[in-house]
Amino acid sequence: MSPTPEQRELVAQACRVLAARGLADGILGHISLRIDADTLLVRCRGPRERGLAFTTAADIHWVDLDGAPAAPDELADGHTVPNELPLHTELLRRHPDVDAVVHAHPPTVVAADLAGLLVRPILGSFDIPGAHLAAGGVPVYPRSVLVRSRALAAEVSEAMAGRPVVILRGHGLTSAADTVERAVLQAISVDTISRISLQVASAGGTLVDIAEEDWADLPDLGGSFNVATSWRHELARLHDCGC
Repeated sequence: MSPTPEQRELVAQACRVLAARGLADGILGHISLRIDADTLLVRCRGPRERGLAFTTAADIHWVDLDGAPAAPDELADGHTVPNELPLHTELLRRHPDVDAVVHAHPPTVVAADLAGLLVRPILGSFDIPGAHLAAGGVPVYPRSVLVRSRALAAEVSEAMAGRPVVILRGHGLTSAADTVERAVLQAISVDTISRISLQVASAGGTLVDIAEEDWADLPDLGGSFNVATSWRHELARLHDCGC
């Protein structure tokens, strides 16, 4: 099964969303989408690399789990797969329910972790999906290495312990989901919680988790709202800024 132009454009849009949200300001970071059991689309770096904010569908290439072109014309234009491709492929190998992986370098997430601030459910209706994500825990991979081997990627996968997002200490985060949209939105939620946690701590405040009795009134509003509507908003933001 070959990828469609729409799938390439989705990954490209998602890269621009990451950049617009400040999770990937420069040239580092990448997103992948599973195409079948043995191949994926992934954001690659080209000979005239300009950064994630300027990603187009031409930067999204179809490769196998070892990073080799999945079709003769893939990577023929000088693009190369990410050094950290194993972050994507190892999660896809190990988790059949994962179809999309985001790796980004959000400064606020890195800073909050280095300050010793865990991602906790401090926000309620402000971001209900984020609250539930935080309540389940966001683990930390404690090594600040370039994850360019299957062995290191396996360590990251084990550190995730089945959770959808893991923080990579002094590095960034990795988010995995069934769709590109959900993987990006999860990363945005973790970034938002980290940013507010830093603001509270720097103001001399104390982080307090949501009261137990409040959870009953923080329902899952469903994918059509949590994902579809939220994603339309992200794309509208891109359009509004001309990104």
